[in-house]
Amino acid sequence: MLFFRILAATALIPLVLPTGRADIRNCLCDLAKPETLEARDCSLCRTAETHPADQPFIFLKDANPNKPNRLLALPRLHASGPQDLTTMTADQRTAYWTATIARARETWGDAWGLAVNSVERRTQCHMRIHIGKLLDTAENFPVTIVSGPADIPLPHDGDGLLIHPAGGKLHVHTGNDAPELQLQR
Repeated sequence: MLFFRILAATALIPLVLPTGRADIRNCLCDLAKPETLEARDCSLCRTAETHPADQPFIFLKDANPNKPNRLLALPRLHASGPQDLTTMTADQRTAYWTATIARARETWGDAWGLAVNSVERRTQCHMRIHIGKLLDTAENFPVTIVSGPADIPLPHDGDGLLIHPAGGKLHVHTGNDAPELQLQR
C-alpha cells in the first residue's frame, strides 16, 4: 500500500514543478486590442508603445533583478502574436543588429555578446535582443562566421542565436535555445 502511495505521489511531481521553459507561441498581443497588452508576457509591447514612433530601437536595462548587467534591445516595430526576427524585413533586421552591436560595443568594448532566445524559451511576446558581457563558454556551440550585421542568418526553427565579435568578424552560434545563458547575468 505504501508503495502505491509513493508511486502516485511521484507521478504528480512533474505536474507541480516548474519546467524551466517558457513558451509564448500562443501570444495574444495585439495593438488593435489594448486589453490584450495587459498580460505579463505583453509587458515589453506596452513598454515599446510608450516610446516615440520615430525611435526604431529602444534600449532598456533588464528588469530582472537576477540580471543586473544586462540590457535589452527592442524594436519599436510590432507584429501581432509572438514577434521574432522573421517578422522583420532584411533591412529592418540589419538596422536592428547594427544598432544593437553599436550599443553592445559602447557598453562592453570587445567583450560583448548578443543573445536571442528561441520562441519556446522566451517569456515575452515582443522581440528583443539580450546585450551582455560574453562568457567563455560561447565557443562550445556550432558557429557560423559572418562579416557583418547584414550577414547574420535567421535562426533555424527552434533555435536561438548568440553573436559576438571574433577576429574582426562576427561569430553566430546556434544549437542553443537559451543562448542568453552565455552572457554574464
